[in-house]
Amino acid sequence: MNDSVWLATATMPRFEAAAGELRADVVVVGGGLIGLTTALLAAQEGAEVVLLEGGRIGARTSGNTTGKVTAQHSLIYADLAKRHGSEKAELYAAANLAGVEEVARLGESIDCELIRAPAYTYTTDPDRAHRIAAEVAATTELGLSALGLDVALADAGEVGLPGVVEAIRFDNQIQLHPGLYLAGLASALVDEGVRVYEHSRVVDVSRKGRVSTEGGAAVDARYAVLATLLPIGMTGGYFARTRPSRSYGIAVQLPEPAPRGMAISIDEQVRSTRPWPGGGPNGLIVVGGSHETGTVEDTQGRYQGLIDWVASTWGVDEVAVEYRWSAQDYNTVDMLPYVGRTPESSAILVATGMRKWGLSNGTAAAMLLRDVIAGRDNPWTELYDARRIGGPRAVAEMVKDNLKVSKAFAAGHLRRTLKGGADHLEVGQGGLLDVDGSTVGAYRDHDGNLHKVSPVCTHMGCALSWNPAESTWDCPCHGSRFTPTGTILDGPATKPLHPR
Repeated sequence: MNDSVWLATATMPRFEAAAGELRADVVVVGGGLIGLTTALLAAQEGAEVVLLEGGRIGARTSGNTTGKVTAQHSLIYADLAKRHGSEKAELYAAANLAGVEEVARLGESIDCELIRAPAYTYTTDPDRAHRIAAEVAATTELGLSALGLDVALADAGEVGLPGVVEAIRFDNQIQLHPGLYLAGLASALVDEGVRVYEHSRVVDVSRKGRVSTEGGAAVDARYAVLATLLPIGMTGGYFARTRPSRSYGIAVQLPEPAPRGMAISIDEQVRSTRPWPGGGPNGLIVVGGSHETGTVEDTQGRYQGLIDWVASTWGVDEVAVEYRWSAQDYNTVDMLPYVGRTPESSAILVATGMRKWGLSNGTAAAMLLRDVIAGRDNPWTELYDARRIGGPRAVAEMVKDNLKVSKAFAAGHLRRTLKGGADHLEVGQGGLLDVDGSTVGAYRDHDGNLHKVSPVCTHMGCALSWNPAESTWDCPCHGSRFTPTGTILDGPATKPLHPR
């Protein structure tokens, strides 16, 4: 059983499902970090807000993050300046710094283990050291210190990890307990009079801002905010402008005190670490193993890779893993999120493509969306413009990515099936089976019951892959994910898998 340390150690408030016809100024779809923060900020501006969550508040990507709130996003500023120019790179820094400080403001009244700490990006490979130096130079040229971002080349020993040859340090960043923070935001929504509903999956959004749930409820609003990781269905064509990516996390006990700062490597195998206060002085969170959703068969091996790294780094034979979990996010081809009005309607607002830095980027997105709803200008509007194409390079990369999607369509009938048929499927095992010449997705639950579904994504018909580490059906095209019995976990799909 994979369980996020954050969700396992936080108690989320519970809410009823939506029913009937509702009205509001704003309807927010999605109960993760972006949805909760947007709903709260809009309500604080005096808007009447309804929030709809398809499952449980905070239970998806936001409850499975690393818990880093930082304007340091690995190495990004040199690349942003080269690709988009110095002005936009500086705006990106300003937006994320504002996101960090907004989390600090909101977190003041929430008991969420919020701690100020330095954030490091480092390498153990001498051939990559020049990239660290280039990032330091870029932050200096951009004048990020004037924004309040203290950035410097760090001594290798500061990071607290063996073998570091070069590192950059961002001071005064934040780490927190995401589960407790999300629970605090949800409670604050109630205090602000926001109507919150769980188990209310939205299946349709009209151009006028009316949203409908699979349970038959509907909300009419002036603005519909889609904060659903990726906008549902075909909204805005964002499924074709982003790529889904999964990563894995473990909470471990080291044989010695854990490094006190947050860190991420730029080595071939990226490893992201931070202290785990709940695990005591030796507690550490380790995240890595990233891959595009639905493209890796041995997902169990991604966890083992993290465990092996801890063992080799600290020279131990056995690693005490207390929790393990995975998360999904979306990457954009031009390195910037999409936030704001959609191409098809000014009444539909989105926030997607956070590139795994959603606690800072997502909070900045919520601040921007609040200003859109309030009719105010925001300095980041053009930077995050949800209607942009992104220039020739972005278009070329988009075409390349969509060719990969086309191959996934074409390969739909060439999928690997399990040997031996359903009778050889063990408890807790799933995969593709050939039944009378037809491929079906099968899973045997822990009671021994066999469940069969059509292994075809209901979004656009891509062939699904079985994820053995999470016991899910994953779509390699646009990242929709389903339980073994076909229930939707993550969109953009809006319909469950067909039973077989």
